[in-house]
Amino acid sequence: MTDQSITAAVLVIGDEILSGRTQDTNTNYIAKFLGTLGIDLREARVVPDVEDEIVAALNALRTRYTYVFTTGGIGPTHDDITADAIARAFGVGIDYHPEALAILGARYKNPADFNEMRKRMARVPDGAELIRNSVSIAPGFRIGNVFVMAGVPAIMRAMMENLEPLLQRGQIVHVATISTKLPEGRIAAALASIQAQFVNVAIGSYPFYREEGFGVQLVARGRDLAAVEAAASAIEAMLVAEGDLPERLKN
Repeated sequence: MTDQSITAAVLVIGDEILSGRTQDTNTNYIAKFLGTLGIDLREARVVPDVEDEIVAALNALRTRYTYVFTTGGIGPTHDDITADAIARAFGVGIDYHPEALAILGARYKNPADFNEMRKRMARVPDGAELIRNSVSIAPGFRIGNVFVMAGVPAIMRAMMENLEPLLQRGQIVHVATISTKLPEGRIAAALASIQAQFVNVAIGSYPFYREEGFGVQLVARGRDLAAVEAAASAIEAMLVAEGDLPERLKN
């Protein structure tokens, strides 16, 4: 596909992801969310709760993509170091944000419960803007082209919804998915020929196994709807010629 897109990367932060203790579902959600806005998720990285690793990954991603979305590491515990790492990456200071302090302080009826560790969630890099959180109140923040969000899926989703108005829209990518029972090896050459005919459509082949047996999903993606449909029709015609009855799936 011709690259005229708005691009993004996800930086997942947390030892619990790398250890396998917690499954990352946030990247999948973010990819689909951005797709509805015409924003292409181009890369996802997972790094541990190590400041040097976070800084290096963030600086690499934020210079390459339109937006970077981080998840994890903005809670009240000692290993929540994302805010400090991002301040360091941008070369700015970090302090308690007055509005964040007020939001968090109002949550606790007993002022003594708003202890120093909970106040950590109000620390944001200088110049950052808050991202609202309707689930647990504690905000995320935006600095430059980086959006910093919680790792808890429900909270992350609430933050994504609140930052949506801030995101530039791109041209939507259209997708056509065709399922076949034919093996990849049998249709690979014909599929390559179709790809050569439709240079502005990305055609992917994804094998699967189900109880009824093996199969392949063939996916055509592109920003030109007519071209995507033409490529999909060519794929279906090729499969029929090979003796299959392909199924067009809903995306």
